[in-house]
Amino acid sequence: MNNFSFQLGSKTAIARADGTLFLPDPGVLAAGDLHLGRAERTARESGGLIPPYESLDTLNRLEAAISSTNPRTVVLVGDSFDDEDSASDIGPDLLHRIYRMAAGRHWIWIAGNHDPGPIDLPGSFQQTWHTDDITFSHIAERAPDGPEVSAHFHPKAVVSRAGSRISRKCHLIDRKRVILAAFGTYTGGLKASDPAFDRLLDTDAVAVLLGKSAQPMLRTQLACG
Repeated sequence: MNNFSFQLGSKTAIARADGTLFLPDPGVLAAGDLHLGRAERTARESGGLIPPYESLDTLNRLEAAISSTNPRTVVLVGDSFDDEDSASDIGPDLLHRIYRMAAGRHWIWIAGNHDPGPIDLPGSFQQTWHTDDITFSHIAERAPDGPEVSAHFHPKAVVSRAGSRISRKCHLIDRKRVILAAFGTYTGGLKASDPAFDRLLDTDAVAVLLGKSAQPMLRTQLACG
């Protein structure tokens, strides 16, 4: 897997093509917006039926990222569950997977707007978390005090190629912040060219498109329509 390395504060960071962010020193793996239980929530609230395997797929991919990086700390940067009922109603198989992944690691749940309450699961539940000079929080601050990793927006890149348009999830990165791609299987996205990002990102911000490899592009090169 080809990933994208860059400097975030005093640390080397790796934006991985699987949708995670890895800091080799101090051994932190971060992912945002897992939205576990989205299919169940859709069925509960609207009666709509979509394949109910997205939580298993999401955890499979997270476990693969953990196996690849062997982090000391895993930080889930908010909206790990689609709502509080999804967190409290998690089935025994998924619960076992989470306990297995968390064993022997510092495991941190960051509060998101979908899962704002404490979660009765392994690890600790926090509003924000810090390592060295980097802050992890669910929603980006307009003017952070230092380097920041956030999620929430589900950025996606739309690229025009050979007369057609391709849409992919992406990380957004500038000199002081990372806005993570949504890691969950059933997650939509906000176009990386959307004006909502203008107030948060430098004009030379990079979008790192996910896929078989991480493909960096200047945000200004992305399609707007």
